[in-house]
Amino acid sequence: MIKKIILALLIFITCNIRAAQILIPMDESQSNHLKAYGISFWVLKQTVVVDWLLNYRGGSFAMPYAPQIEKECKIRGVGFEVISDGQYNGILSEIVNPEKNMDVMKLEKAPRIAVYSPKTKRPWDDAVTLVLTYAEIPYDIVYDDEVLDGTLLKYDWLHLHHEDFTGQYGKFYASYSNAQWYREEQADQEARAKRRGFSKVSQMKLAVVKTIKDFIFGGGFMFAMCSATDSYDIALAAEGVDICDVMYDGDAQDPQAQSKLDFNSTLAFEKWHLRTNPYEYEYSDIDVSTYRSVQKELDYFTLFDFSAKWDPVPTMLCQNHTKTIKGFLGQTTAFNKSYIKSSTLIMGQNKSANEARYIHGEYGKGLWTWYSGHDPEDYQHLVGDPPTNLDVHPTSPGYRLILNNVLFPAARKKKQKT
Repeated sequence: MIKKIILALLIFITCNIRAAQILIPMDESQSNHLKAYGISFWVLKQTVVVDWLLNYRGGSFAMPYAPQIEKECKIRGVGFEVISDGQYNGILSEIVNPEKNMDVMKLEKAPRIAVYSPKTKRPWDDAVTLVLTYAEIPYDIVYDDEVLDGTLLKYDWLHLHHEDFTGQYGKFYASYSNAQWYREEQADQEARAKRRGFSKVSQMKLAVVKTIKDFIFGGGFMFAMCSATDSYDIALAAEGVDICDVMYDGDAQDPQAQSKLDFNSTLAFEKWHLRTNPYEYEYSDIDVSTYRSVQKELDYFTLFDFSAKWDPVPTMLCQNHTKTIKGFLGQTTAFNKSYIKSSTLIMGQNKSANEARYIHGEYGKGLWTWYSGHDPEDYQHLVGDPPTNLDVHPTSPGYRLILNNVLFPAARKKKQKT
């Protein structure tokens, strides 16, 4: 701890003496985009303000020069440029030009990060924990007990591992009900629910979902991928309704479940239909996987352009060195646009397939972002597949979207213009 304090003081003192800037470009010239986010996070941890230059060279970062920062960039293999204050002022002049779709966002404090995940899961089971580890961004693991015990109050940013919040264990019954890992997971979930005073796992998961919703309402930021997105909304809509069949909770599902759903309580989706077949690997028709016909070589989605000066929030979340992102599959591969609420902002879509891949919204004082698919650099990740080696994908635009969300809360105090 003392060593960290001394390092922070040295960086702070040096930054205030040396009249120069370190520019970390995020365009095609950058050799490791993913670790560049880790550098920015590390600098924020030293209480040094980082400028996020929205739409300038792919969303570059700038910070006062310090030899410790230069050294860290070299150690982590992150490309950087040392420029004079005069040169940096020239960049800022270009950015503030009203004819340029650019802006400067001040990042002031490293967000406190939590990942909702079973502690038995390996880091590479989830793209977010994989890239956080690769970028050297620290995070804590929390799960049902921690959430229900109020631990989320300690954090600014929460990621939801690829969870099934409906209490149907991912609807893996048909394929994996005899697998050891499946039986152990079900037994663990049932024991936890009983210990917490719930008669069913679905009831415990609903309590978790509502607690997370309160976290967002109070000003937290929630990010989710794959099945943690649609199953989250389904759990909210199905409060008080039994949508689980006998193999999941010991009794039959409510035959009138569809008509009893409450779409007013959901964050992103409405008017969708449940998939009630317990042997079907799907929760609802929010996800397009069962009828999707997009060929792998044509599977791309496009990010929208937003006004950096007037819509800074989605602009930050879409920073990239390309607007075209390779598609990738998951239990929830993409969202059917027909069921997306008008209050939900679509930030990335495959227009020809009428599907959204990257969506965002507000709730209370907080914000949420959902990203469909499992792993941006593993087109079809299967159970038991080896982890993605991010050393092979250090410039992944798909993974950059995740890290945009990680840094975003550091700048959240600036209100979006209206």
